[in-house]
Amino acid sequence: MKISFKSLFKNYWILFLLVAIKMVLQMVIVNPVYELHRDEFLHLDQANHLAAGYISVPPLTSWVSFLIKMLGGDVFWVRFFPALFGAFTLVVIWLIVEQLKGGILSKILVSTVFIFSVYARINILYQPNSFDILAWTCVFYFLIRFINEDHPEWLFYLMICFVLGFYNKYNIIFLLAGIVMAFLITDLRKVFINKYFYLSLAVGIILLLPNILWQYNHQFPVFHHMRVLKETQLNNIDRTGFLLSQMKLLSLSLVLIIAAFIAFFKYTPYKKYRVIGFTFLFTIAIFTFLRAKDYYTLGLYPVLFVFGTVFLEKNMPKKFKVIVPIYIAFNLLFFIGVAKFIFPLLSPAEIKQNKQQFESMGLMRWEDGKNHHLPQDFADMLGWKEMASKTLIAYNTLPDSMKRETLVFCDNYGQTGALNFYNQGRMAEAYSFNTDYLFWIPNDLKIKNVLLVGKAPSDKIQQLFEHFTKVAEVENPDARERGTSVFLLTGAKEKFSEIFRTEILRRKKNMDCF
Repeated sequence: MKISFKSLFKNYWILFLLVAIKMVLQMVIVNPVYELHRDEFLHLDQANHLAAGYISVPPLTSWVSFLIKMLGGDVFWVRFFPALFGAFTLVVIWLIVEQLKGGILSKILVSTVFIFSVYARINILYQPNSFDILAWTCVFYFLIRFINEDHPEWLFYLMICFVLGFYNKYNIIFLLAGIVMAFLITDLRKVFINKYFYLSLAVGIILLLPNILWQYNHQFPVFHHMRVLKETQLNNIDRTGFLLSQMKLLSLSLVLIIAAFIAFFKYTPYKKYRVIGFTFLFTIAIFTFLRAKDYYTLGLYPVLFVFGTVFLEKNMPKKFKVIVPIYIAFNLLFFIGVAKFIFPLLSPAEIKQNKQQFESMGLMRWEDGKNHHLPQDFADMLGWKEMASKTLIAYNTLPDSMKRETLVFCDNYGQTGALNFYNQGRMAEAYSFNTDYLFWIPNDLKIKNVLLVGKAPSDKIQQLFEHFTKVAEVENPDARERGTSVFLLTGAKEKFSEIFRTEILRRKKNMDCF
């Protein structure tokens, strides 16, 4: 059947408009006073070290980073891609509505709920989370296509989405576990005797082999990363608090989630989709048991928004026409009301003027359990340009003969990535013992001098150099890196290189880089 451009435009012009709104919103919702987030610098630096895997994340983000680099590496493109992944998620949501035979009002309502929600917060940062939500939503879309049509091709597409999601963020494996358990207790258990299920599984394993082999060759750092994450962060998460935070994340869309579960278990036409409801319950149970971070679950909800919305449309068609504009109005008003708290819209000075409001909402509390002057994520978006500029000035005080034998070294990945982002091509590449940078340190470096960014080195290290000088520090009072200093150590003794390389080997062996 041929579809004309005129027919396509007639049916989808509203979608095109909403996608445009989504993209513009994501690009303007960050106050220009803020820079990139520390995590973004690491992901962007991976474009300079393409591989089948990384200590910090799977490799898909590095491929996108390489594309950003080819486009010029501007901040615009860094903001563009998470916004684009959010826009693609919106398109898939529309496709799911169509699979459920929902009308235009359902499409508009569910789109509004998605655009003006916590997902907008996720889509402002260049992190794996935006693509993660897209991948999960695509998995549900192809699962629904398989339920509706029982064609094996949808299993293959589902597996491709899972593979891409796996290459983006490993936690999609918990979604797969939830789906398998849901299959076992529903009529879809018959899929386990379908040869195409095993063929698609085989295809998925083959596609995942490069990363699996990389993990094997590097002693499976993903398990070390999970252990450190659990010990330093996840163990501090209260399971009840995790479940309560889900309600905070959902806010007004909780109504649609409840409607979706009523549909799964009370609405006969949706009985065949119960597998999705069980998938949600099993996956949430896994995350609760593991004390996961609250935002890990966000890929579960868009499909539930659709089921809840279409269920309401089909069961109360007249009231639904009244409900939609009221719901949209409340959603927009709520979003506008909380926007200044959850987005970096206000300047640091404006946030300080409203400090009590931010503190009452728990937004000033950092991972150290203490209240600070700004929300942690916002403080993580300040001071990087200043740090890079002062480090470059210090580097340029050295003659060219000394620059060739100077190691630029940092305490953490944020500092390292920021230096490489802002000073690329103007300064030697920076390294660190932190995360992926440990494995990127060249073996043939001739080290006579060290330009160090971070805390002052110990007396033991200082004694291995002829001269030690503090040359600058980050002075931005609002930056999390405030007080981070730049030190210049020159005239390294021969023993330093030996100690440095021994430390690299020790850290690699013990995965001491988190």
